Amino acid sequence: MTDLLLSEEQRQIIALARDFARTHIEPKAAAWDRDQQFPRDVLAELGRLGFLGMLTPDTHDGMGLDTVTYALALEEIAAADAGIALSLAIHNAVPTSMLARHGTPSQRERWLRPMSRGDLLAGVARAELEAGSDSAAIKTQALRRDNGWLLRGEKAWVTNGATADLVLVFALADEGVSAFVVPTDTPGYRPGAPIDKMGLRSSSTVPVTLDDLRLDGEHLVGAPGKGYAQAVAGQAVARIAVAALAVGIARRALEHAAAYCAERKQFGKALREFEAVQFRLADMTTRTAAARALVRGAAEARDAGADEQDLIRSASMAKLLASETAMWVTTQAVQLFGGYGYMRDFPVEKLFRDAKVTEILEGTSEMQRLTIAREPVATR
Repeated sequence: MTDLLLSEEQRQIIALARDFARTHIEPKAAAWDRDQQFPRDVLAELGRLGFLGMLTPDTHDGMGLDTVTYALALEEIAAADAGIALSLAIHNAVPTSMLARHGTPSQRERWLRPMSRGDLLAGVARAELEAGSDSAAIKTQALRRDNGWLLRGEKAWVTNGATADLVLVFALADEGVSAFVVPTDTPGYRPGAPIDKMGLRSSSTVPVTLDDLRLDGEHLVGAPGKGYAQAVAGQAVARIAVAALAVGIARRALEHAAAYCAERKQFGKALREFEAVQFRLADMTTRTAAARALVRGAAEARDAGADEQDLIRSASMAKLLASETAMWVTTQAVQLFGGYGYMRDFPVEKLFRDAKVTEILEGTSEMQRLTIAREPVATR
């Protein structure tokens, strides 16, 4: 991928992500998927390269990347394995970003710097069985005890929950939803068995029980009751990240389909010589490019300091189109492969399964449409 609008530094970072993904991730992705294995050593190596601190300012040992470069780097990782890209995105888009924006100097020194260097891996515990899209409906309690807090409740679908060194937990205090840094070796932190998922199987997802878990006051991020607002403020970058993952999945499915149709022969000629196949590949190419353009536009809007509501709307449009494009493109890829596309020995089957959850993560397609519909007519 060549883009004349990117600087040489941006191209180098994207090339580094692409080379690492193709060399160290894609060759092993099918085995990780089959065994539902989380390759912590690969995340550690990505950390040593700086990819666990992509959005963290360099003053806190991060790469300090712009959002455009971040999104394009995630696309490259996702094209190799979207599960690894999700673990990477969760770490970058929520815990590190929230500590960079709202953490105290001591919190940044204690947690943010090691997280940005890749010494610590982070996760997020926000959702609950009865609080998915409605994050404000969480019931996990944060009770004041002496000079600290006691956390009590159940969290669902915690990415990196059993493999991370710390998890950013959202819990309900008297003042409202609050955010806490919870080291996973804290007594009372109990991850459950890994969830047997359809896709993104190399990303560890578990339920977590907080069993009267005690924290001192240093673990509260920002002011009590401000956790939900802090999370909403970071919503745009999280949706851009999922959109970038979706583009990576769609692009790789398109690449596999194009290569297969050039090699596979039927009735004496390559599939790609049939007009129907050509039209399908053309539509797959166009939709993938359109999705990437919306992701790029939302990332550029964030980098330009766009108004928060405009930014969330742009991110929602990017996430909606990219995720539905990933599902459509992977469906077409499976169809072009025919019976082989339905077999686990061929890569498009995995990409098809990975694509589905991008329509659910960080707000379902229905939630994105509700966000966009609040101001359905573009003003510029």
